Amino acid sequence: MLSQKDIRKKTHVVRRQLELKLGVRGRDLEHALRKARRRLPVAIHTQASALAEAEFFAENPKMARRLHGCEVRAAFDSVMAHLRGIDVAEMRKDRILAVAGSVAFSLLFVAVAFVGFLWWRGYV
Repeated sequence: MLSQKDIRKKTHVVRRQLELKLGVRGRDLEHALRKARRRLPVAIHTQASALAEAEFFAENPKMARRLHGCEVRAAFDSVMAHLRGIDVAEMRKDRILAVAGSVAFSLLFVAVAFVGFLWWRGYV
């Protein structure tokens, strides 16, 4: 059985990794997970929600008895494995390339439309 300190420490580590890797801040793990919903896969989000629930249950001694240490550890391990695998530089590069591709497509479309308009009016 995990103590309240162990669970708090684990949820603090997960919150810190969410902030470092995804740029998501929150007053507690549940709040941070709501902000990071679309950036996490469903399975990882479910595991992280189990950690947030464990954090809530750990506050009350009677509810803390319902927690299973092995489930909390497994959830923590799977969430941390996913968060450690995120490459922030690669995500930033992908985002910049996506914006550049969108701008290039828009400029190409406008240029083709302009040439088409000139052709239609007989100027070309």
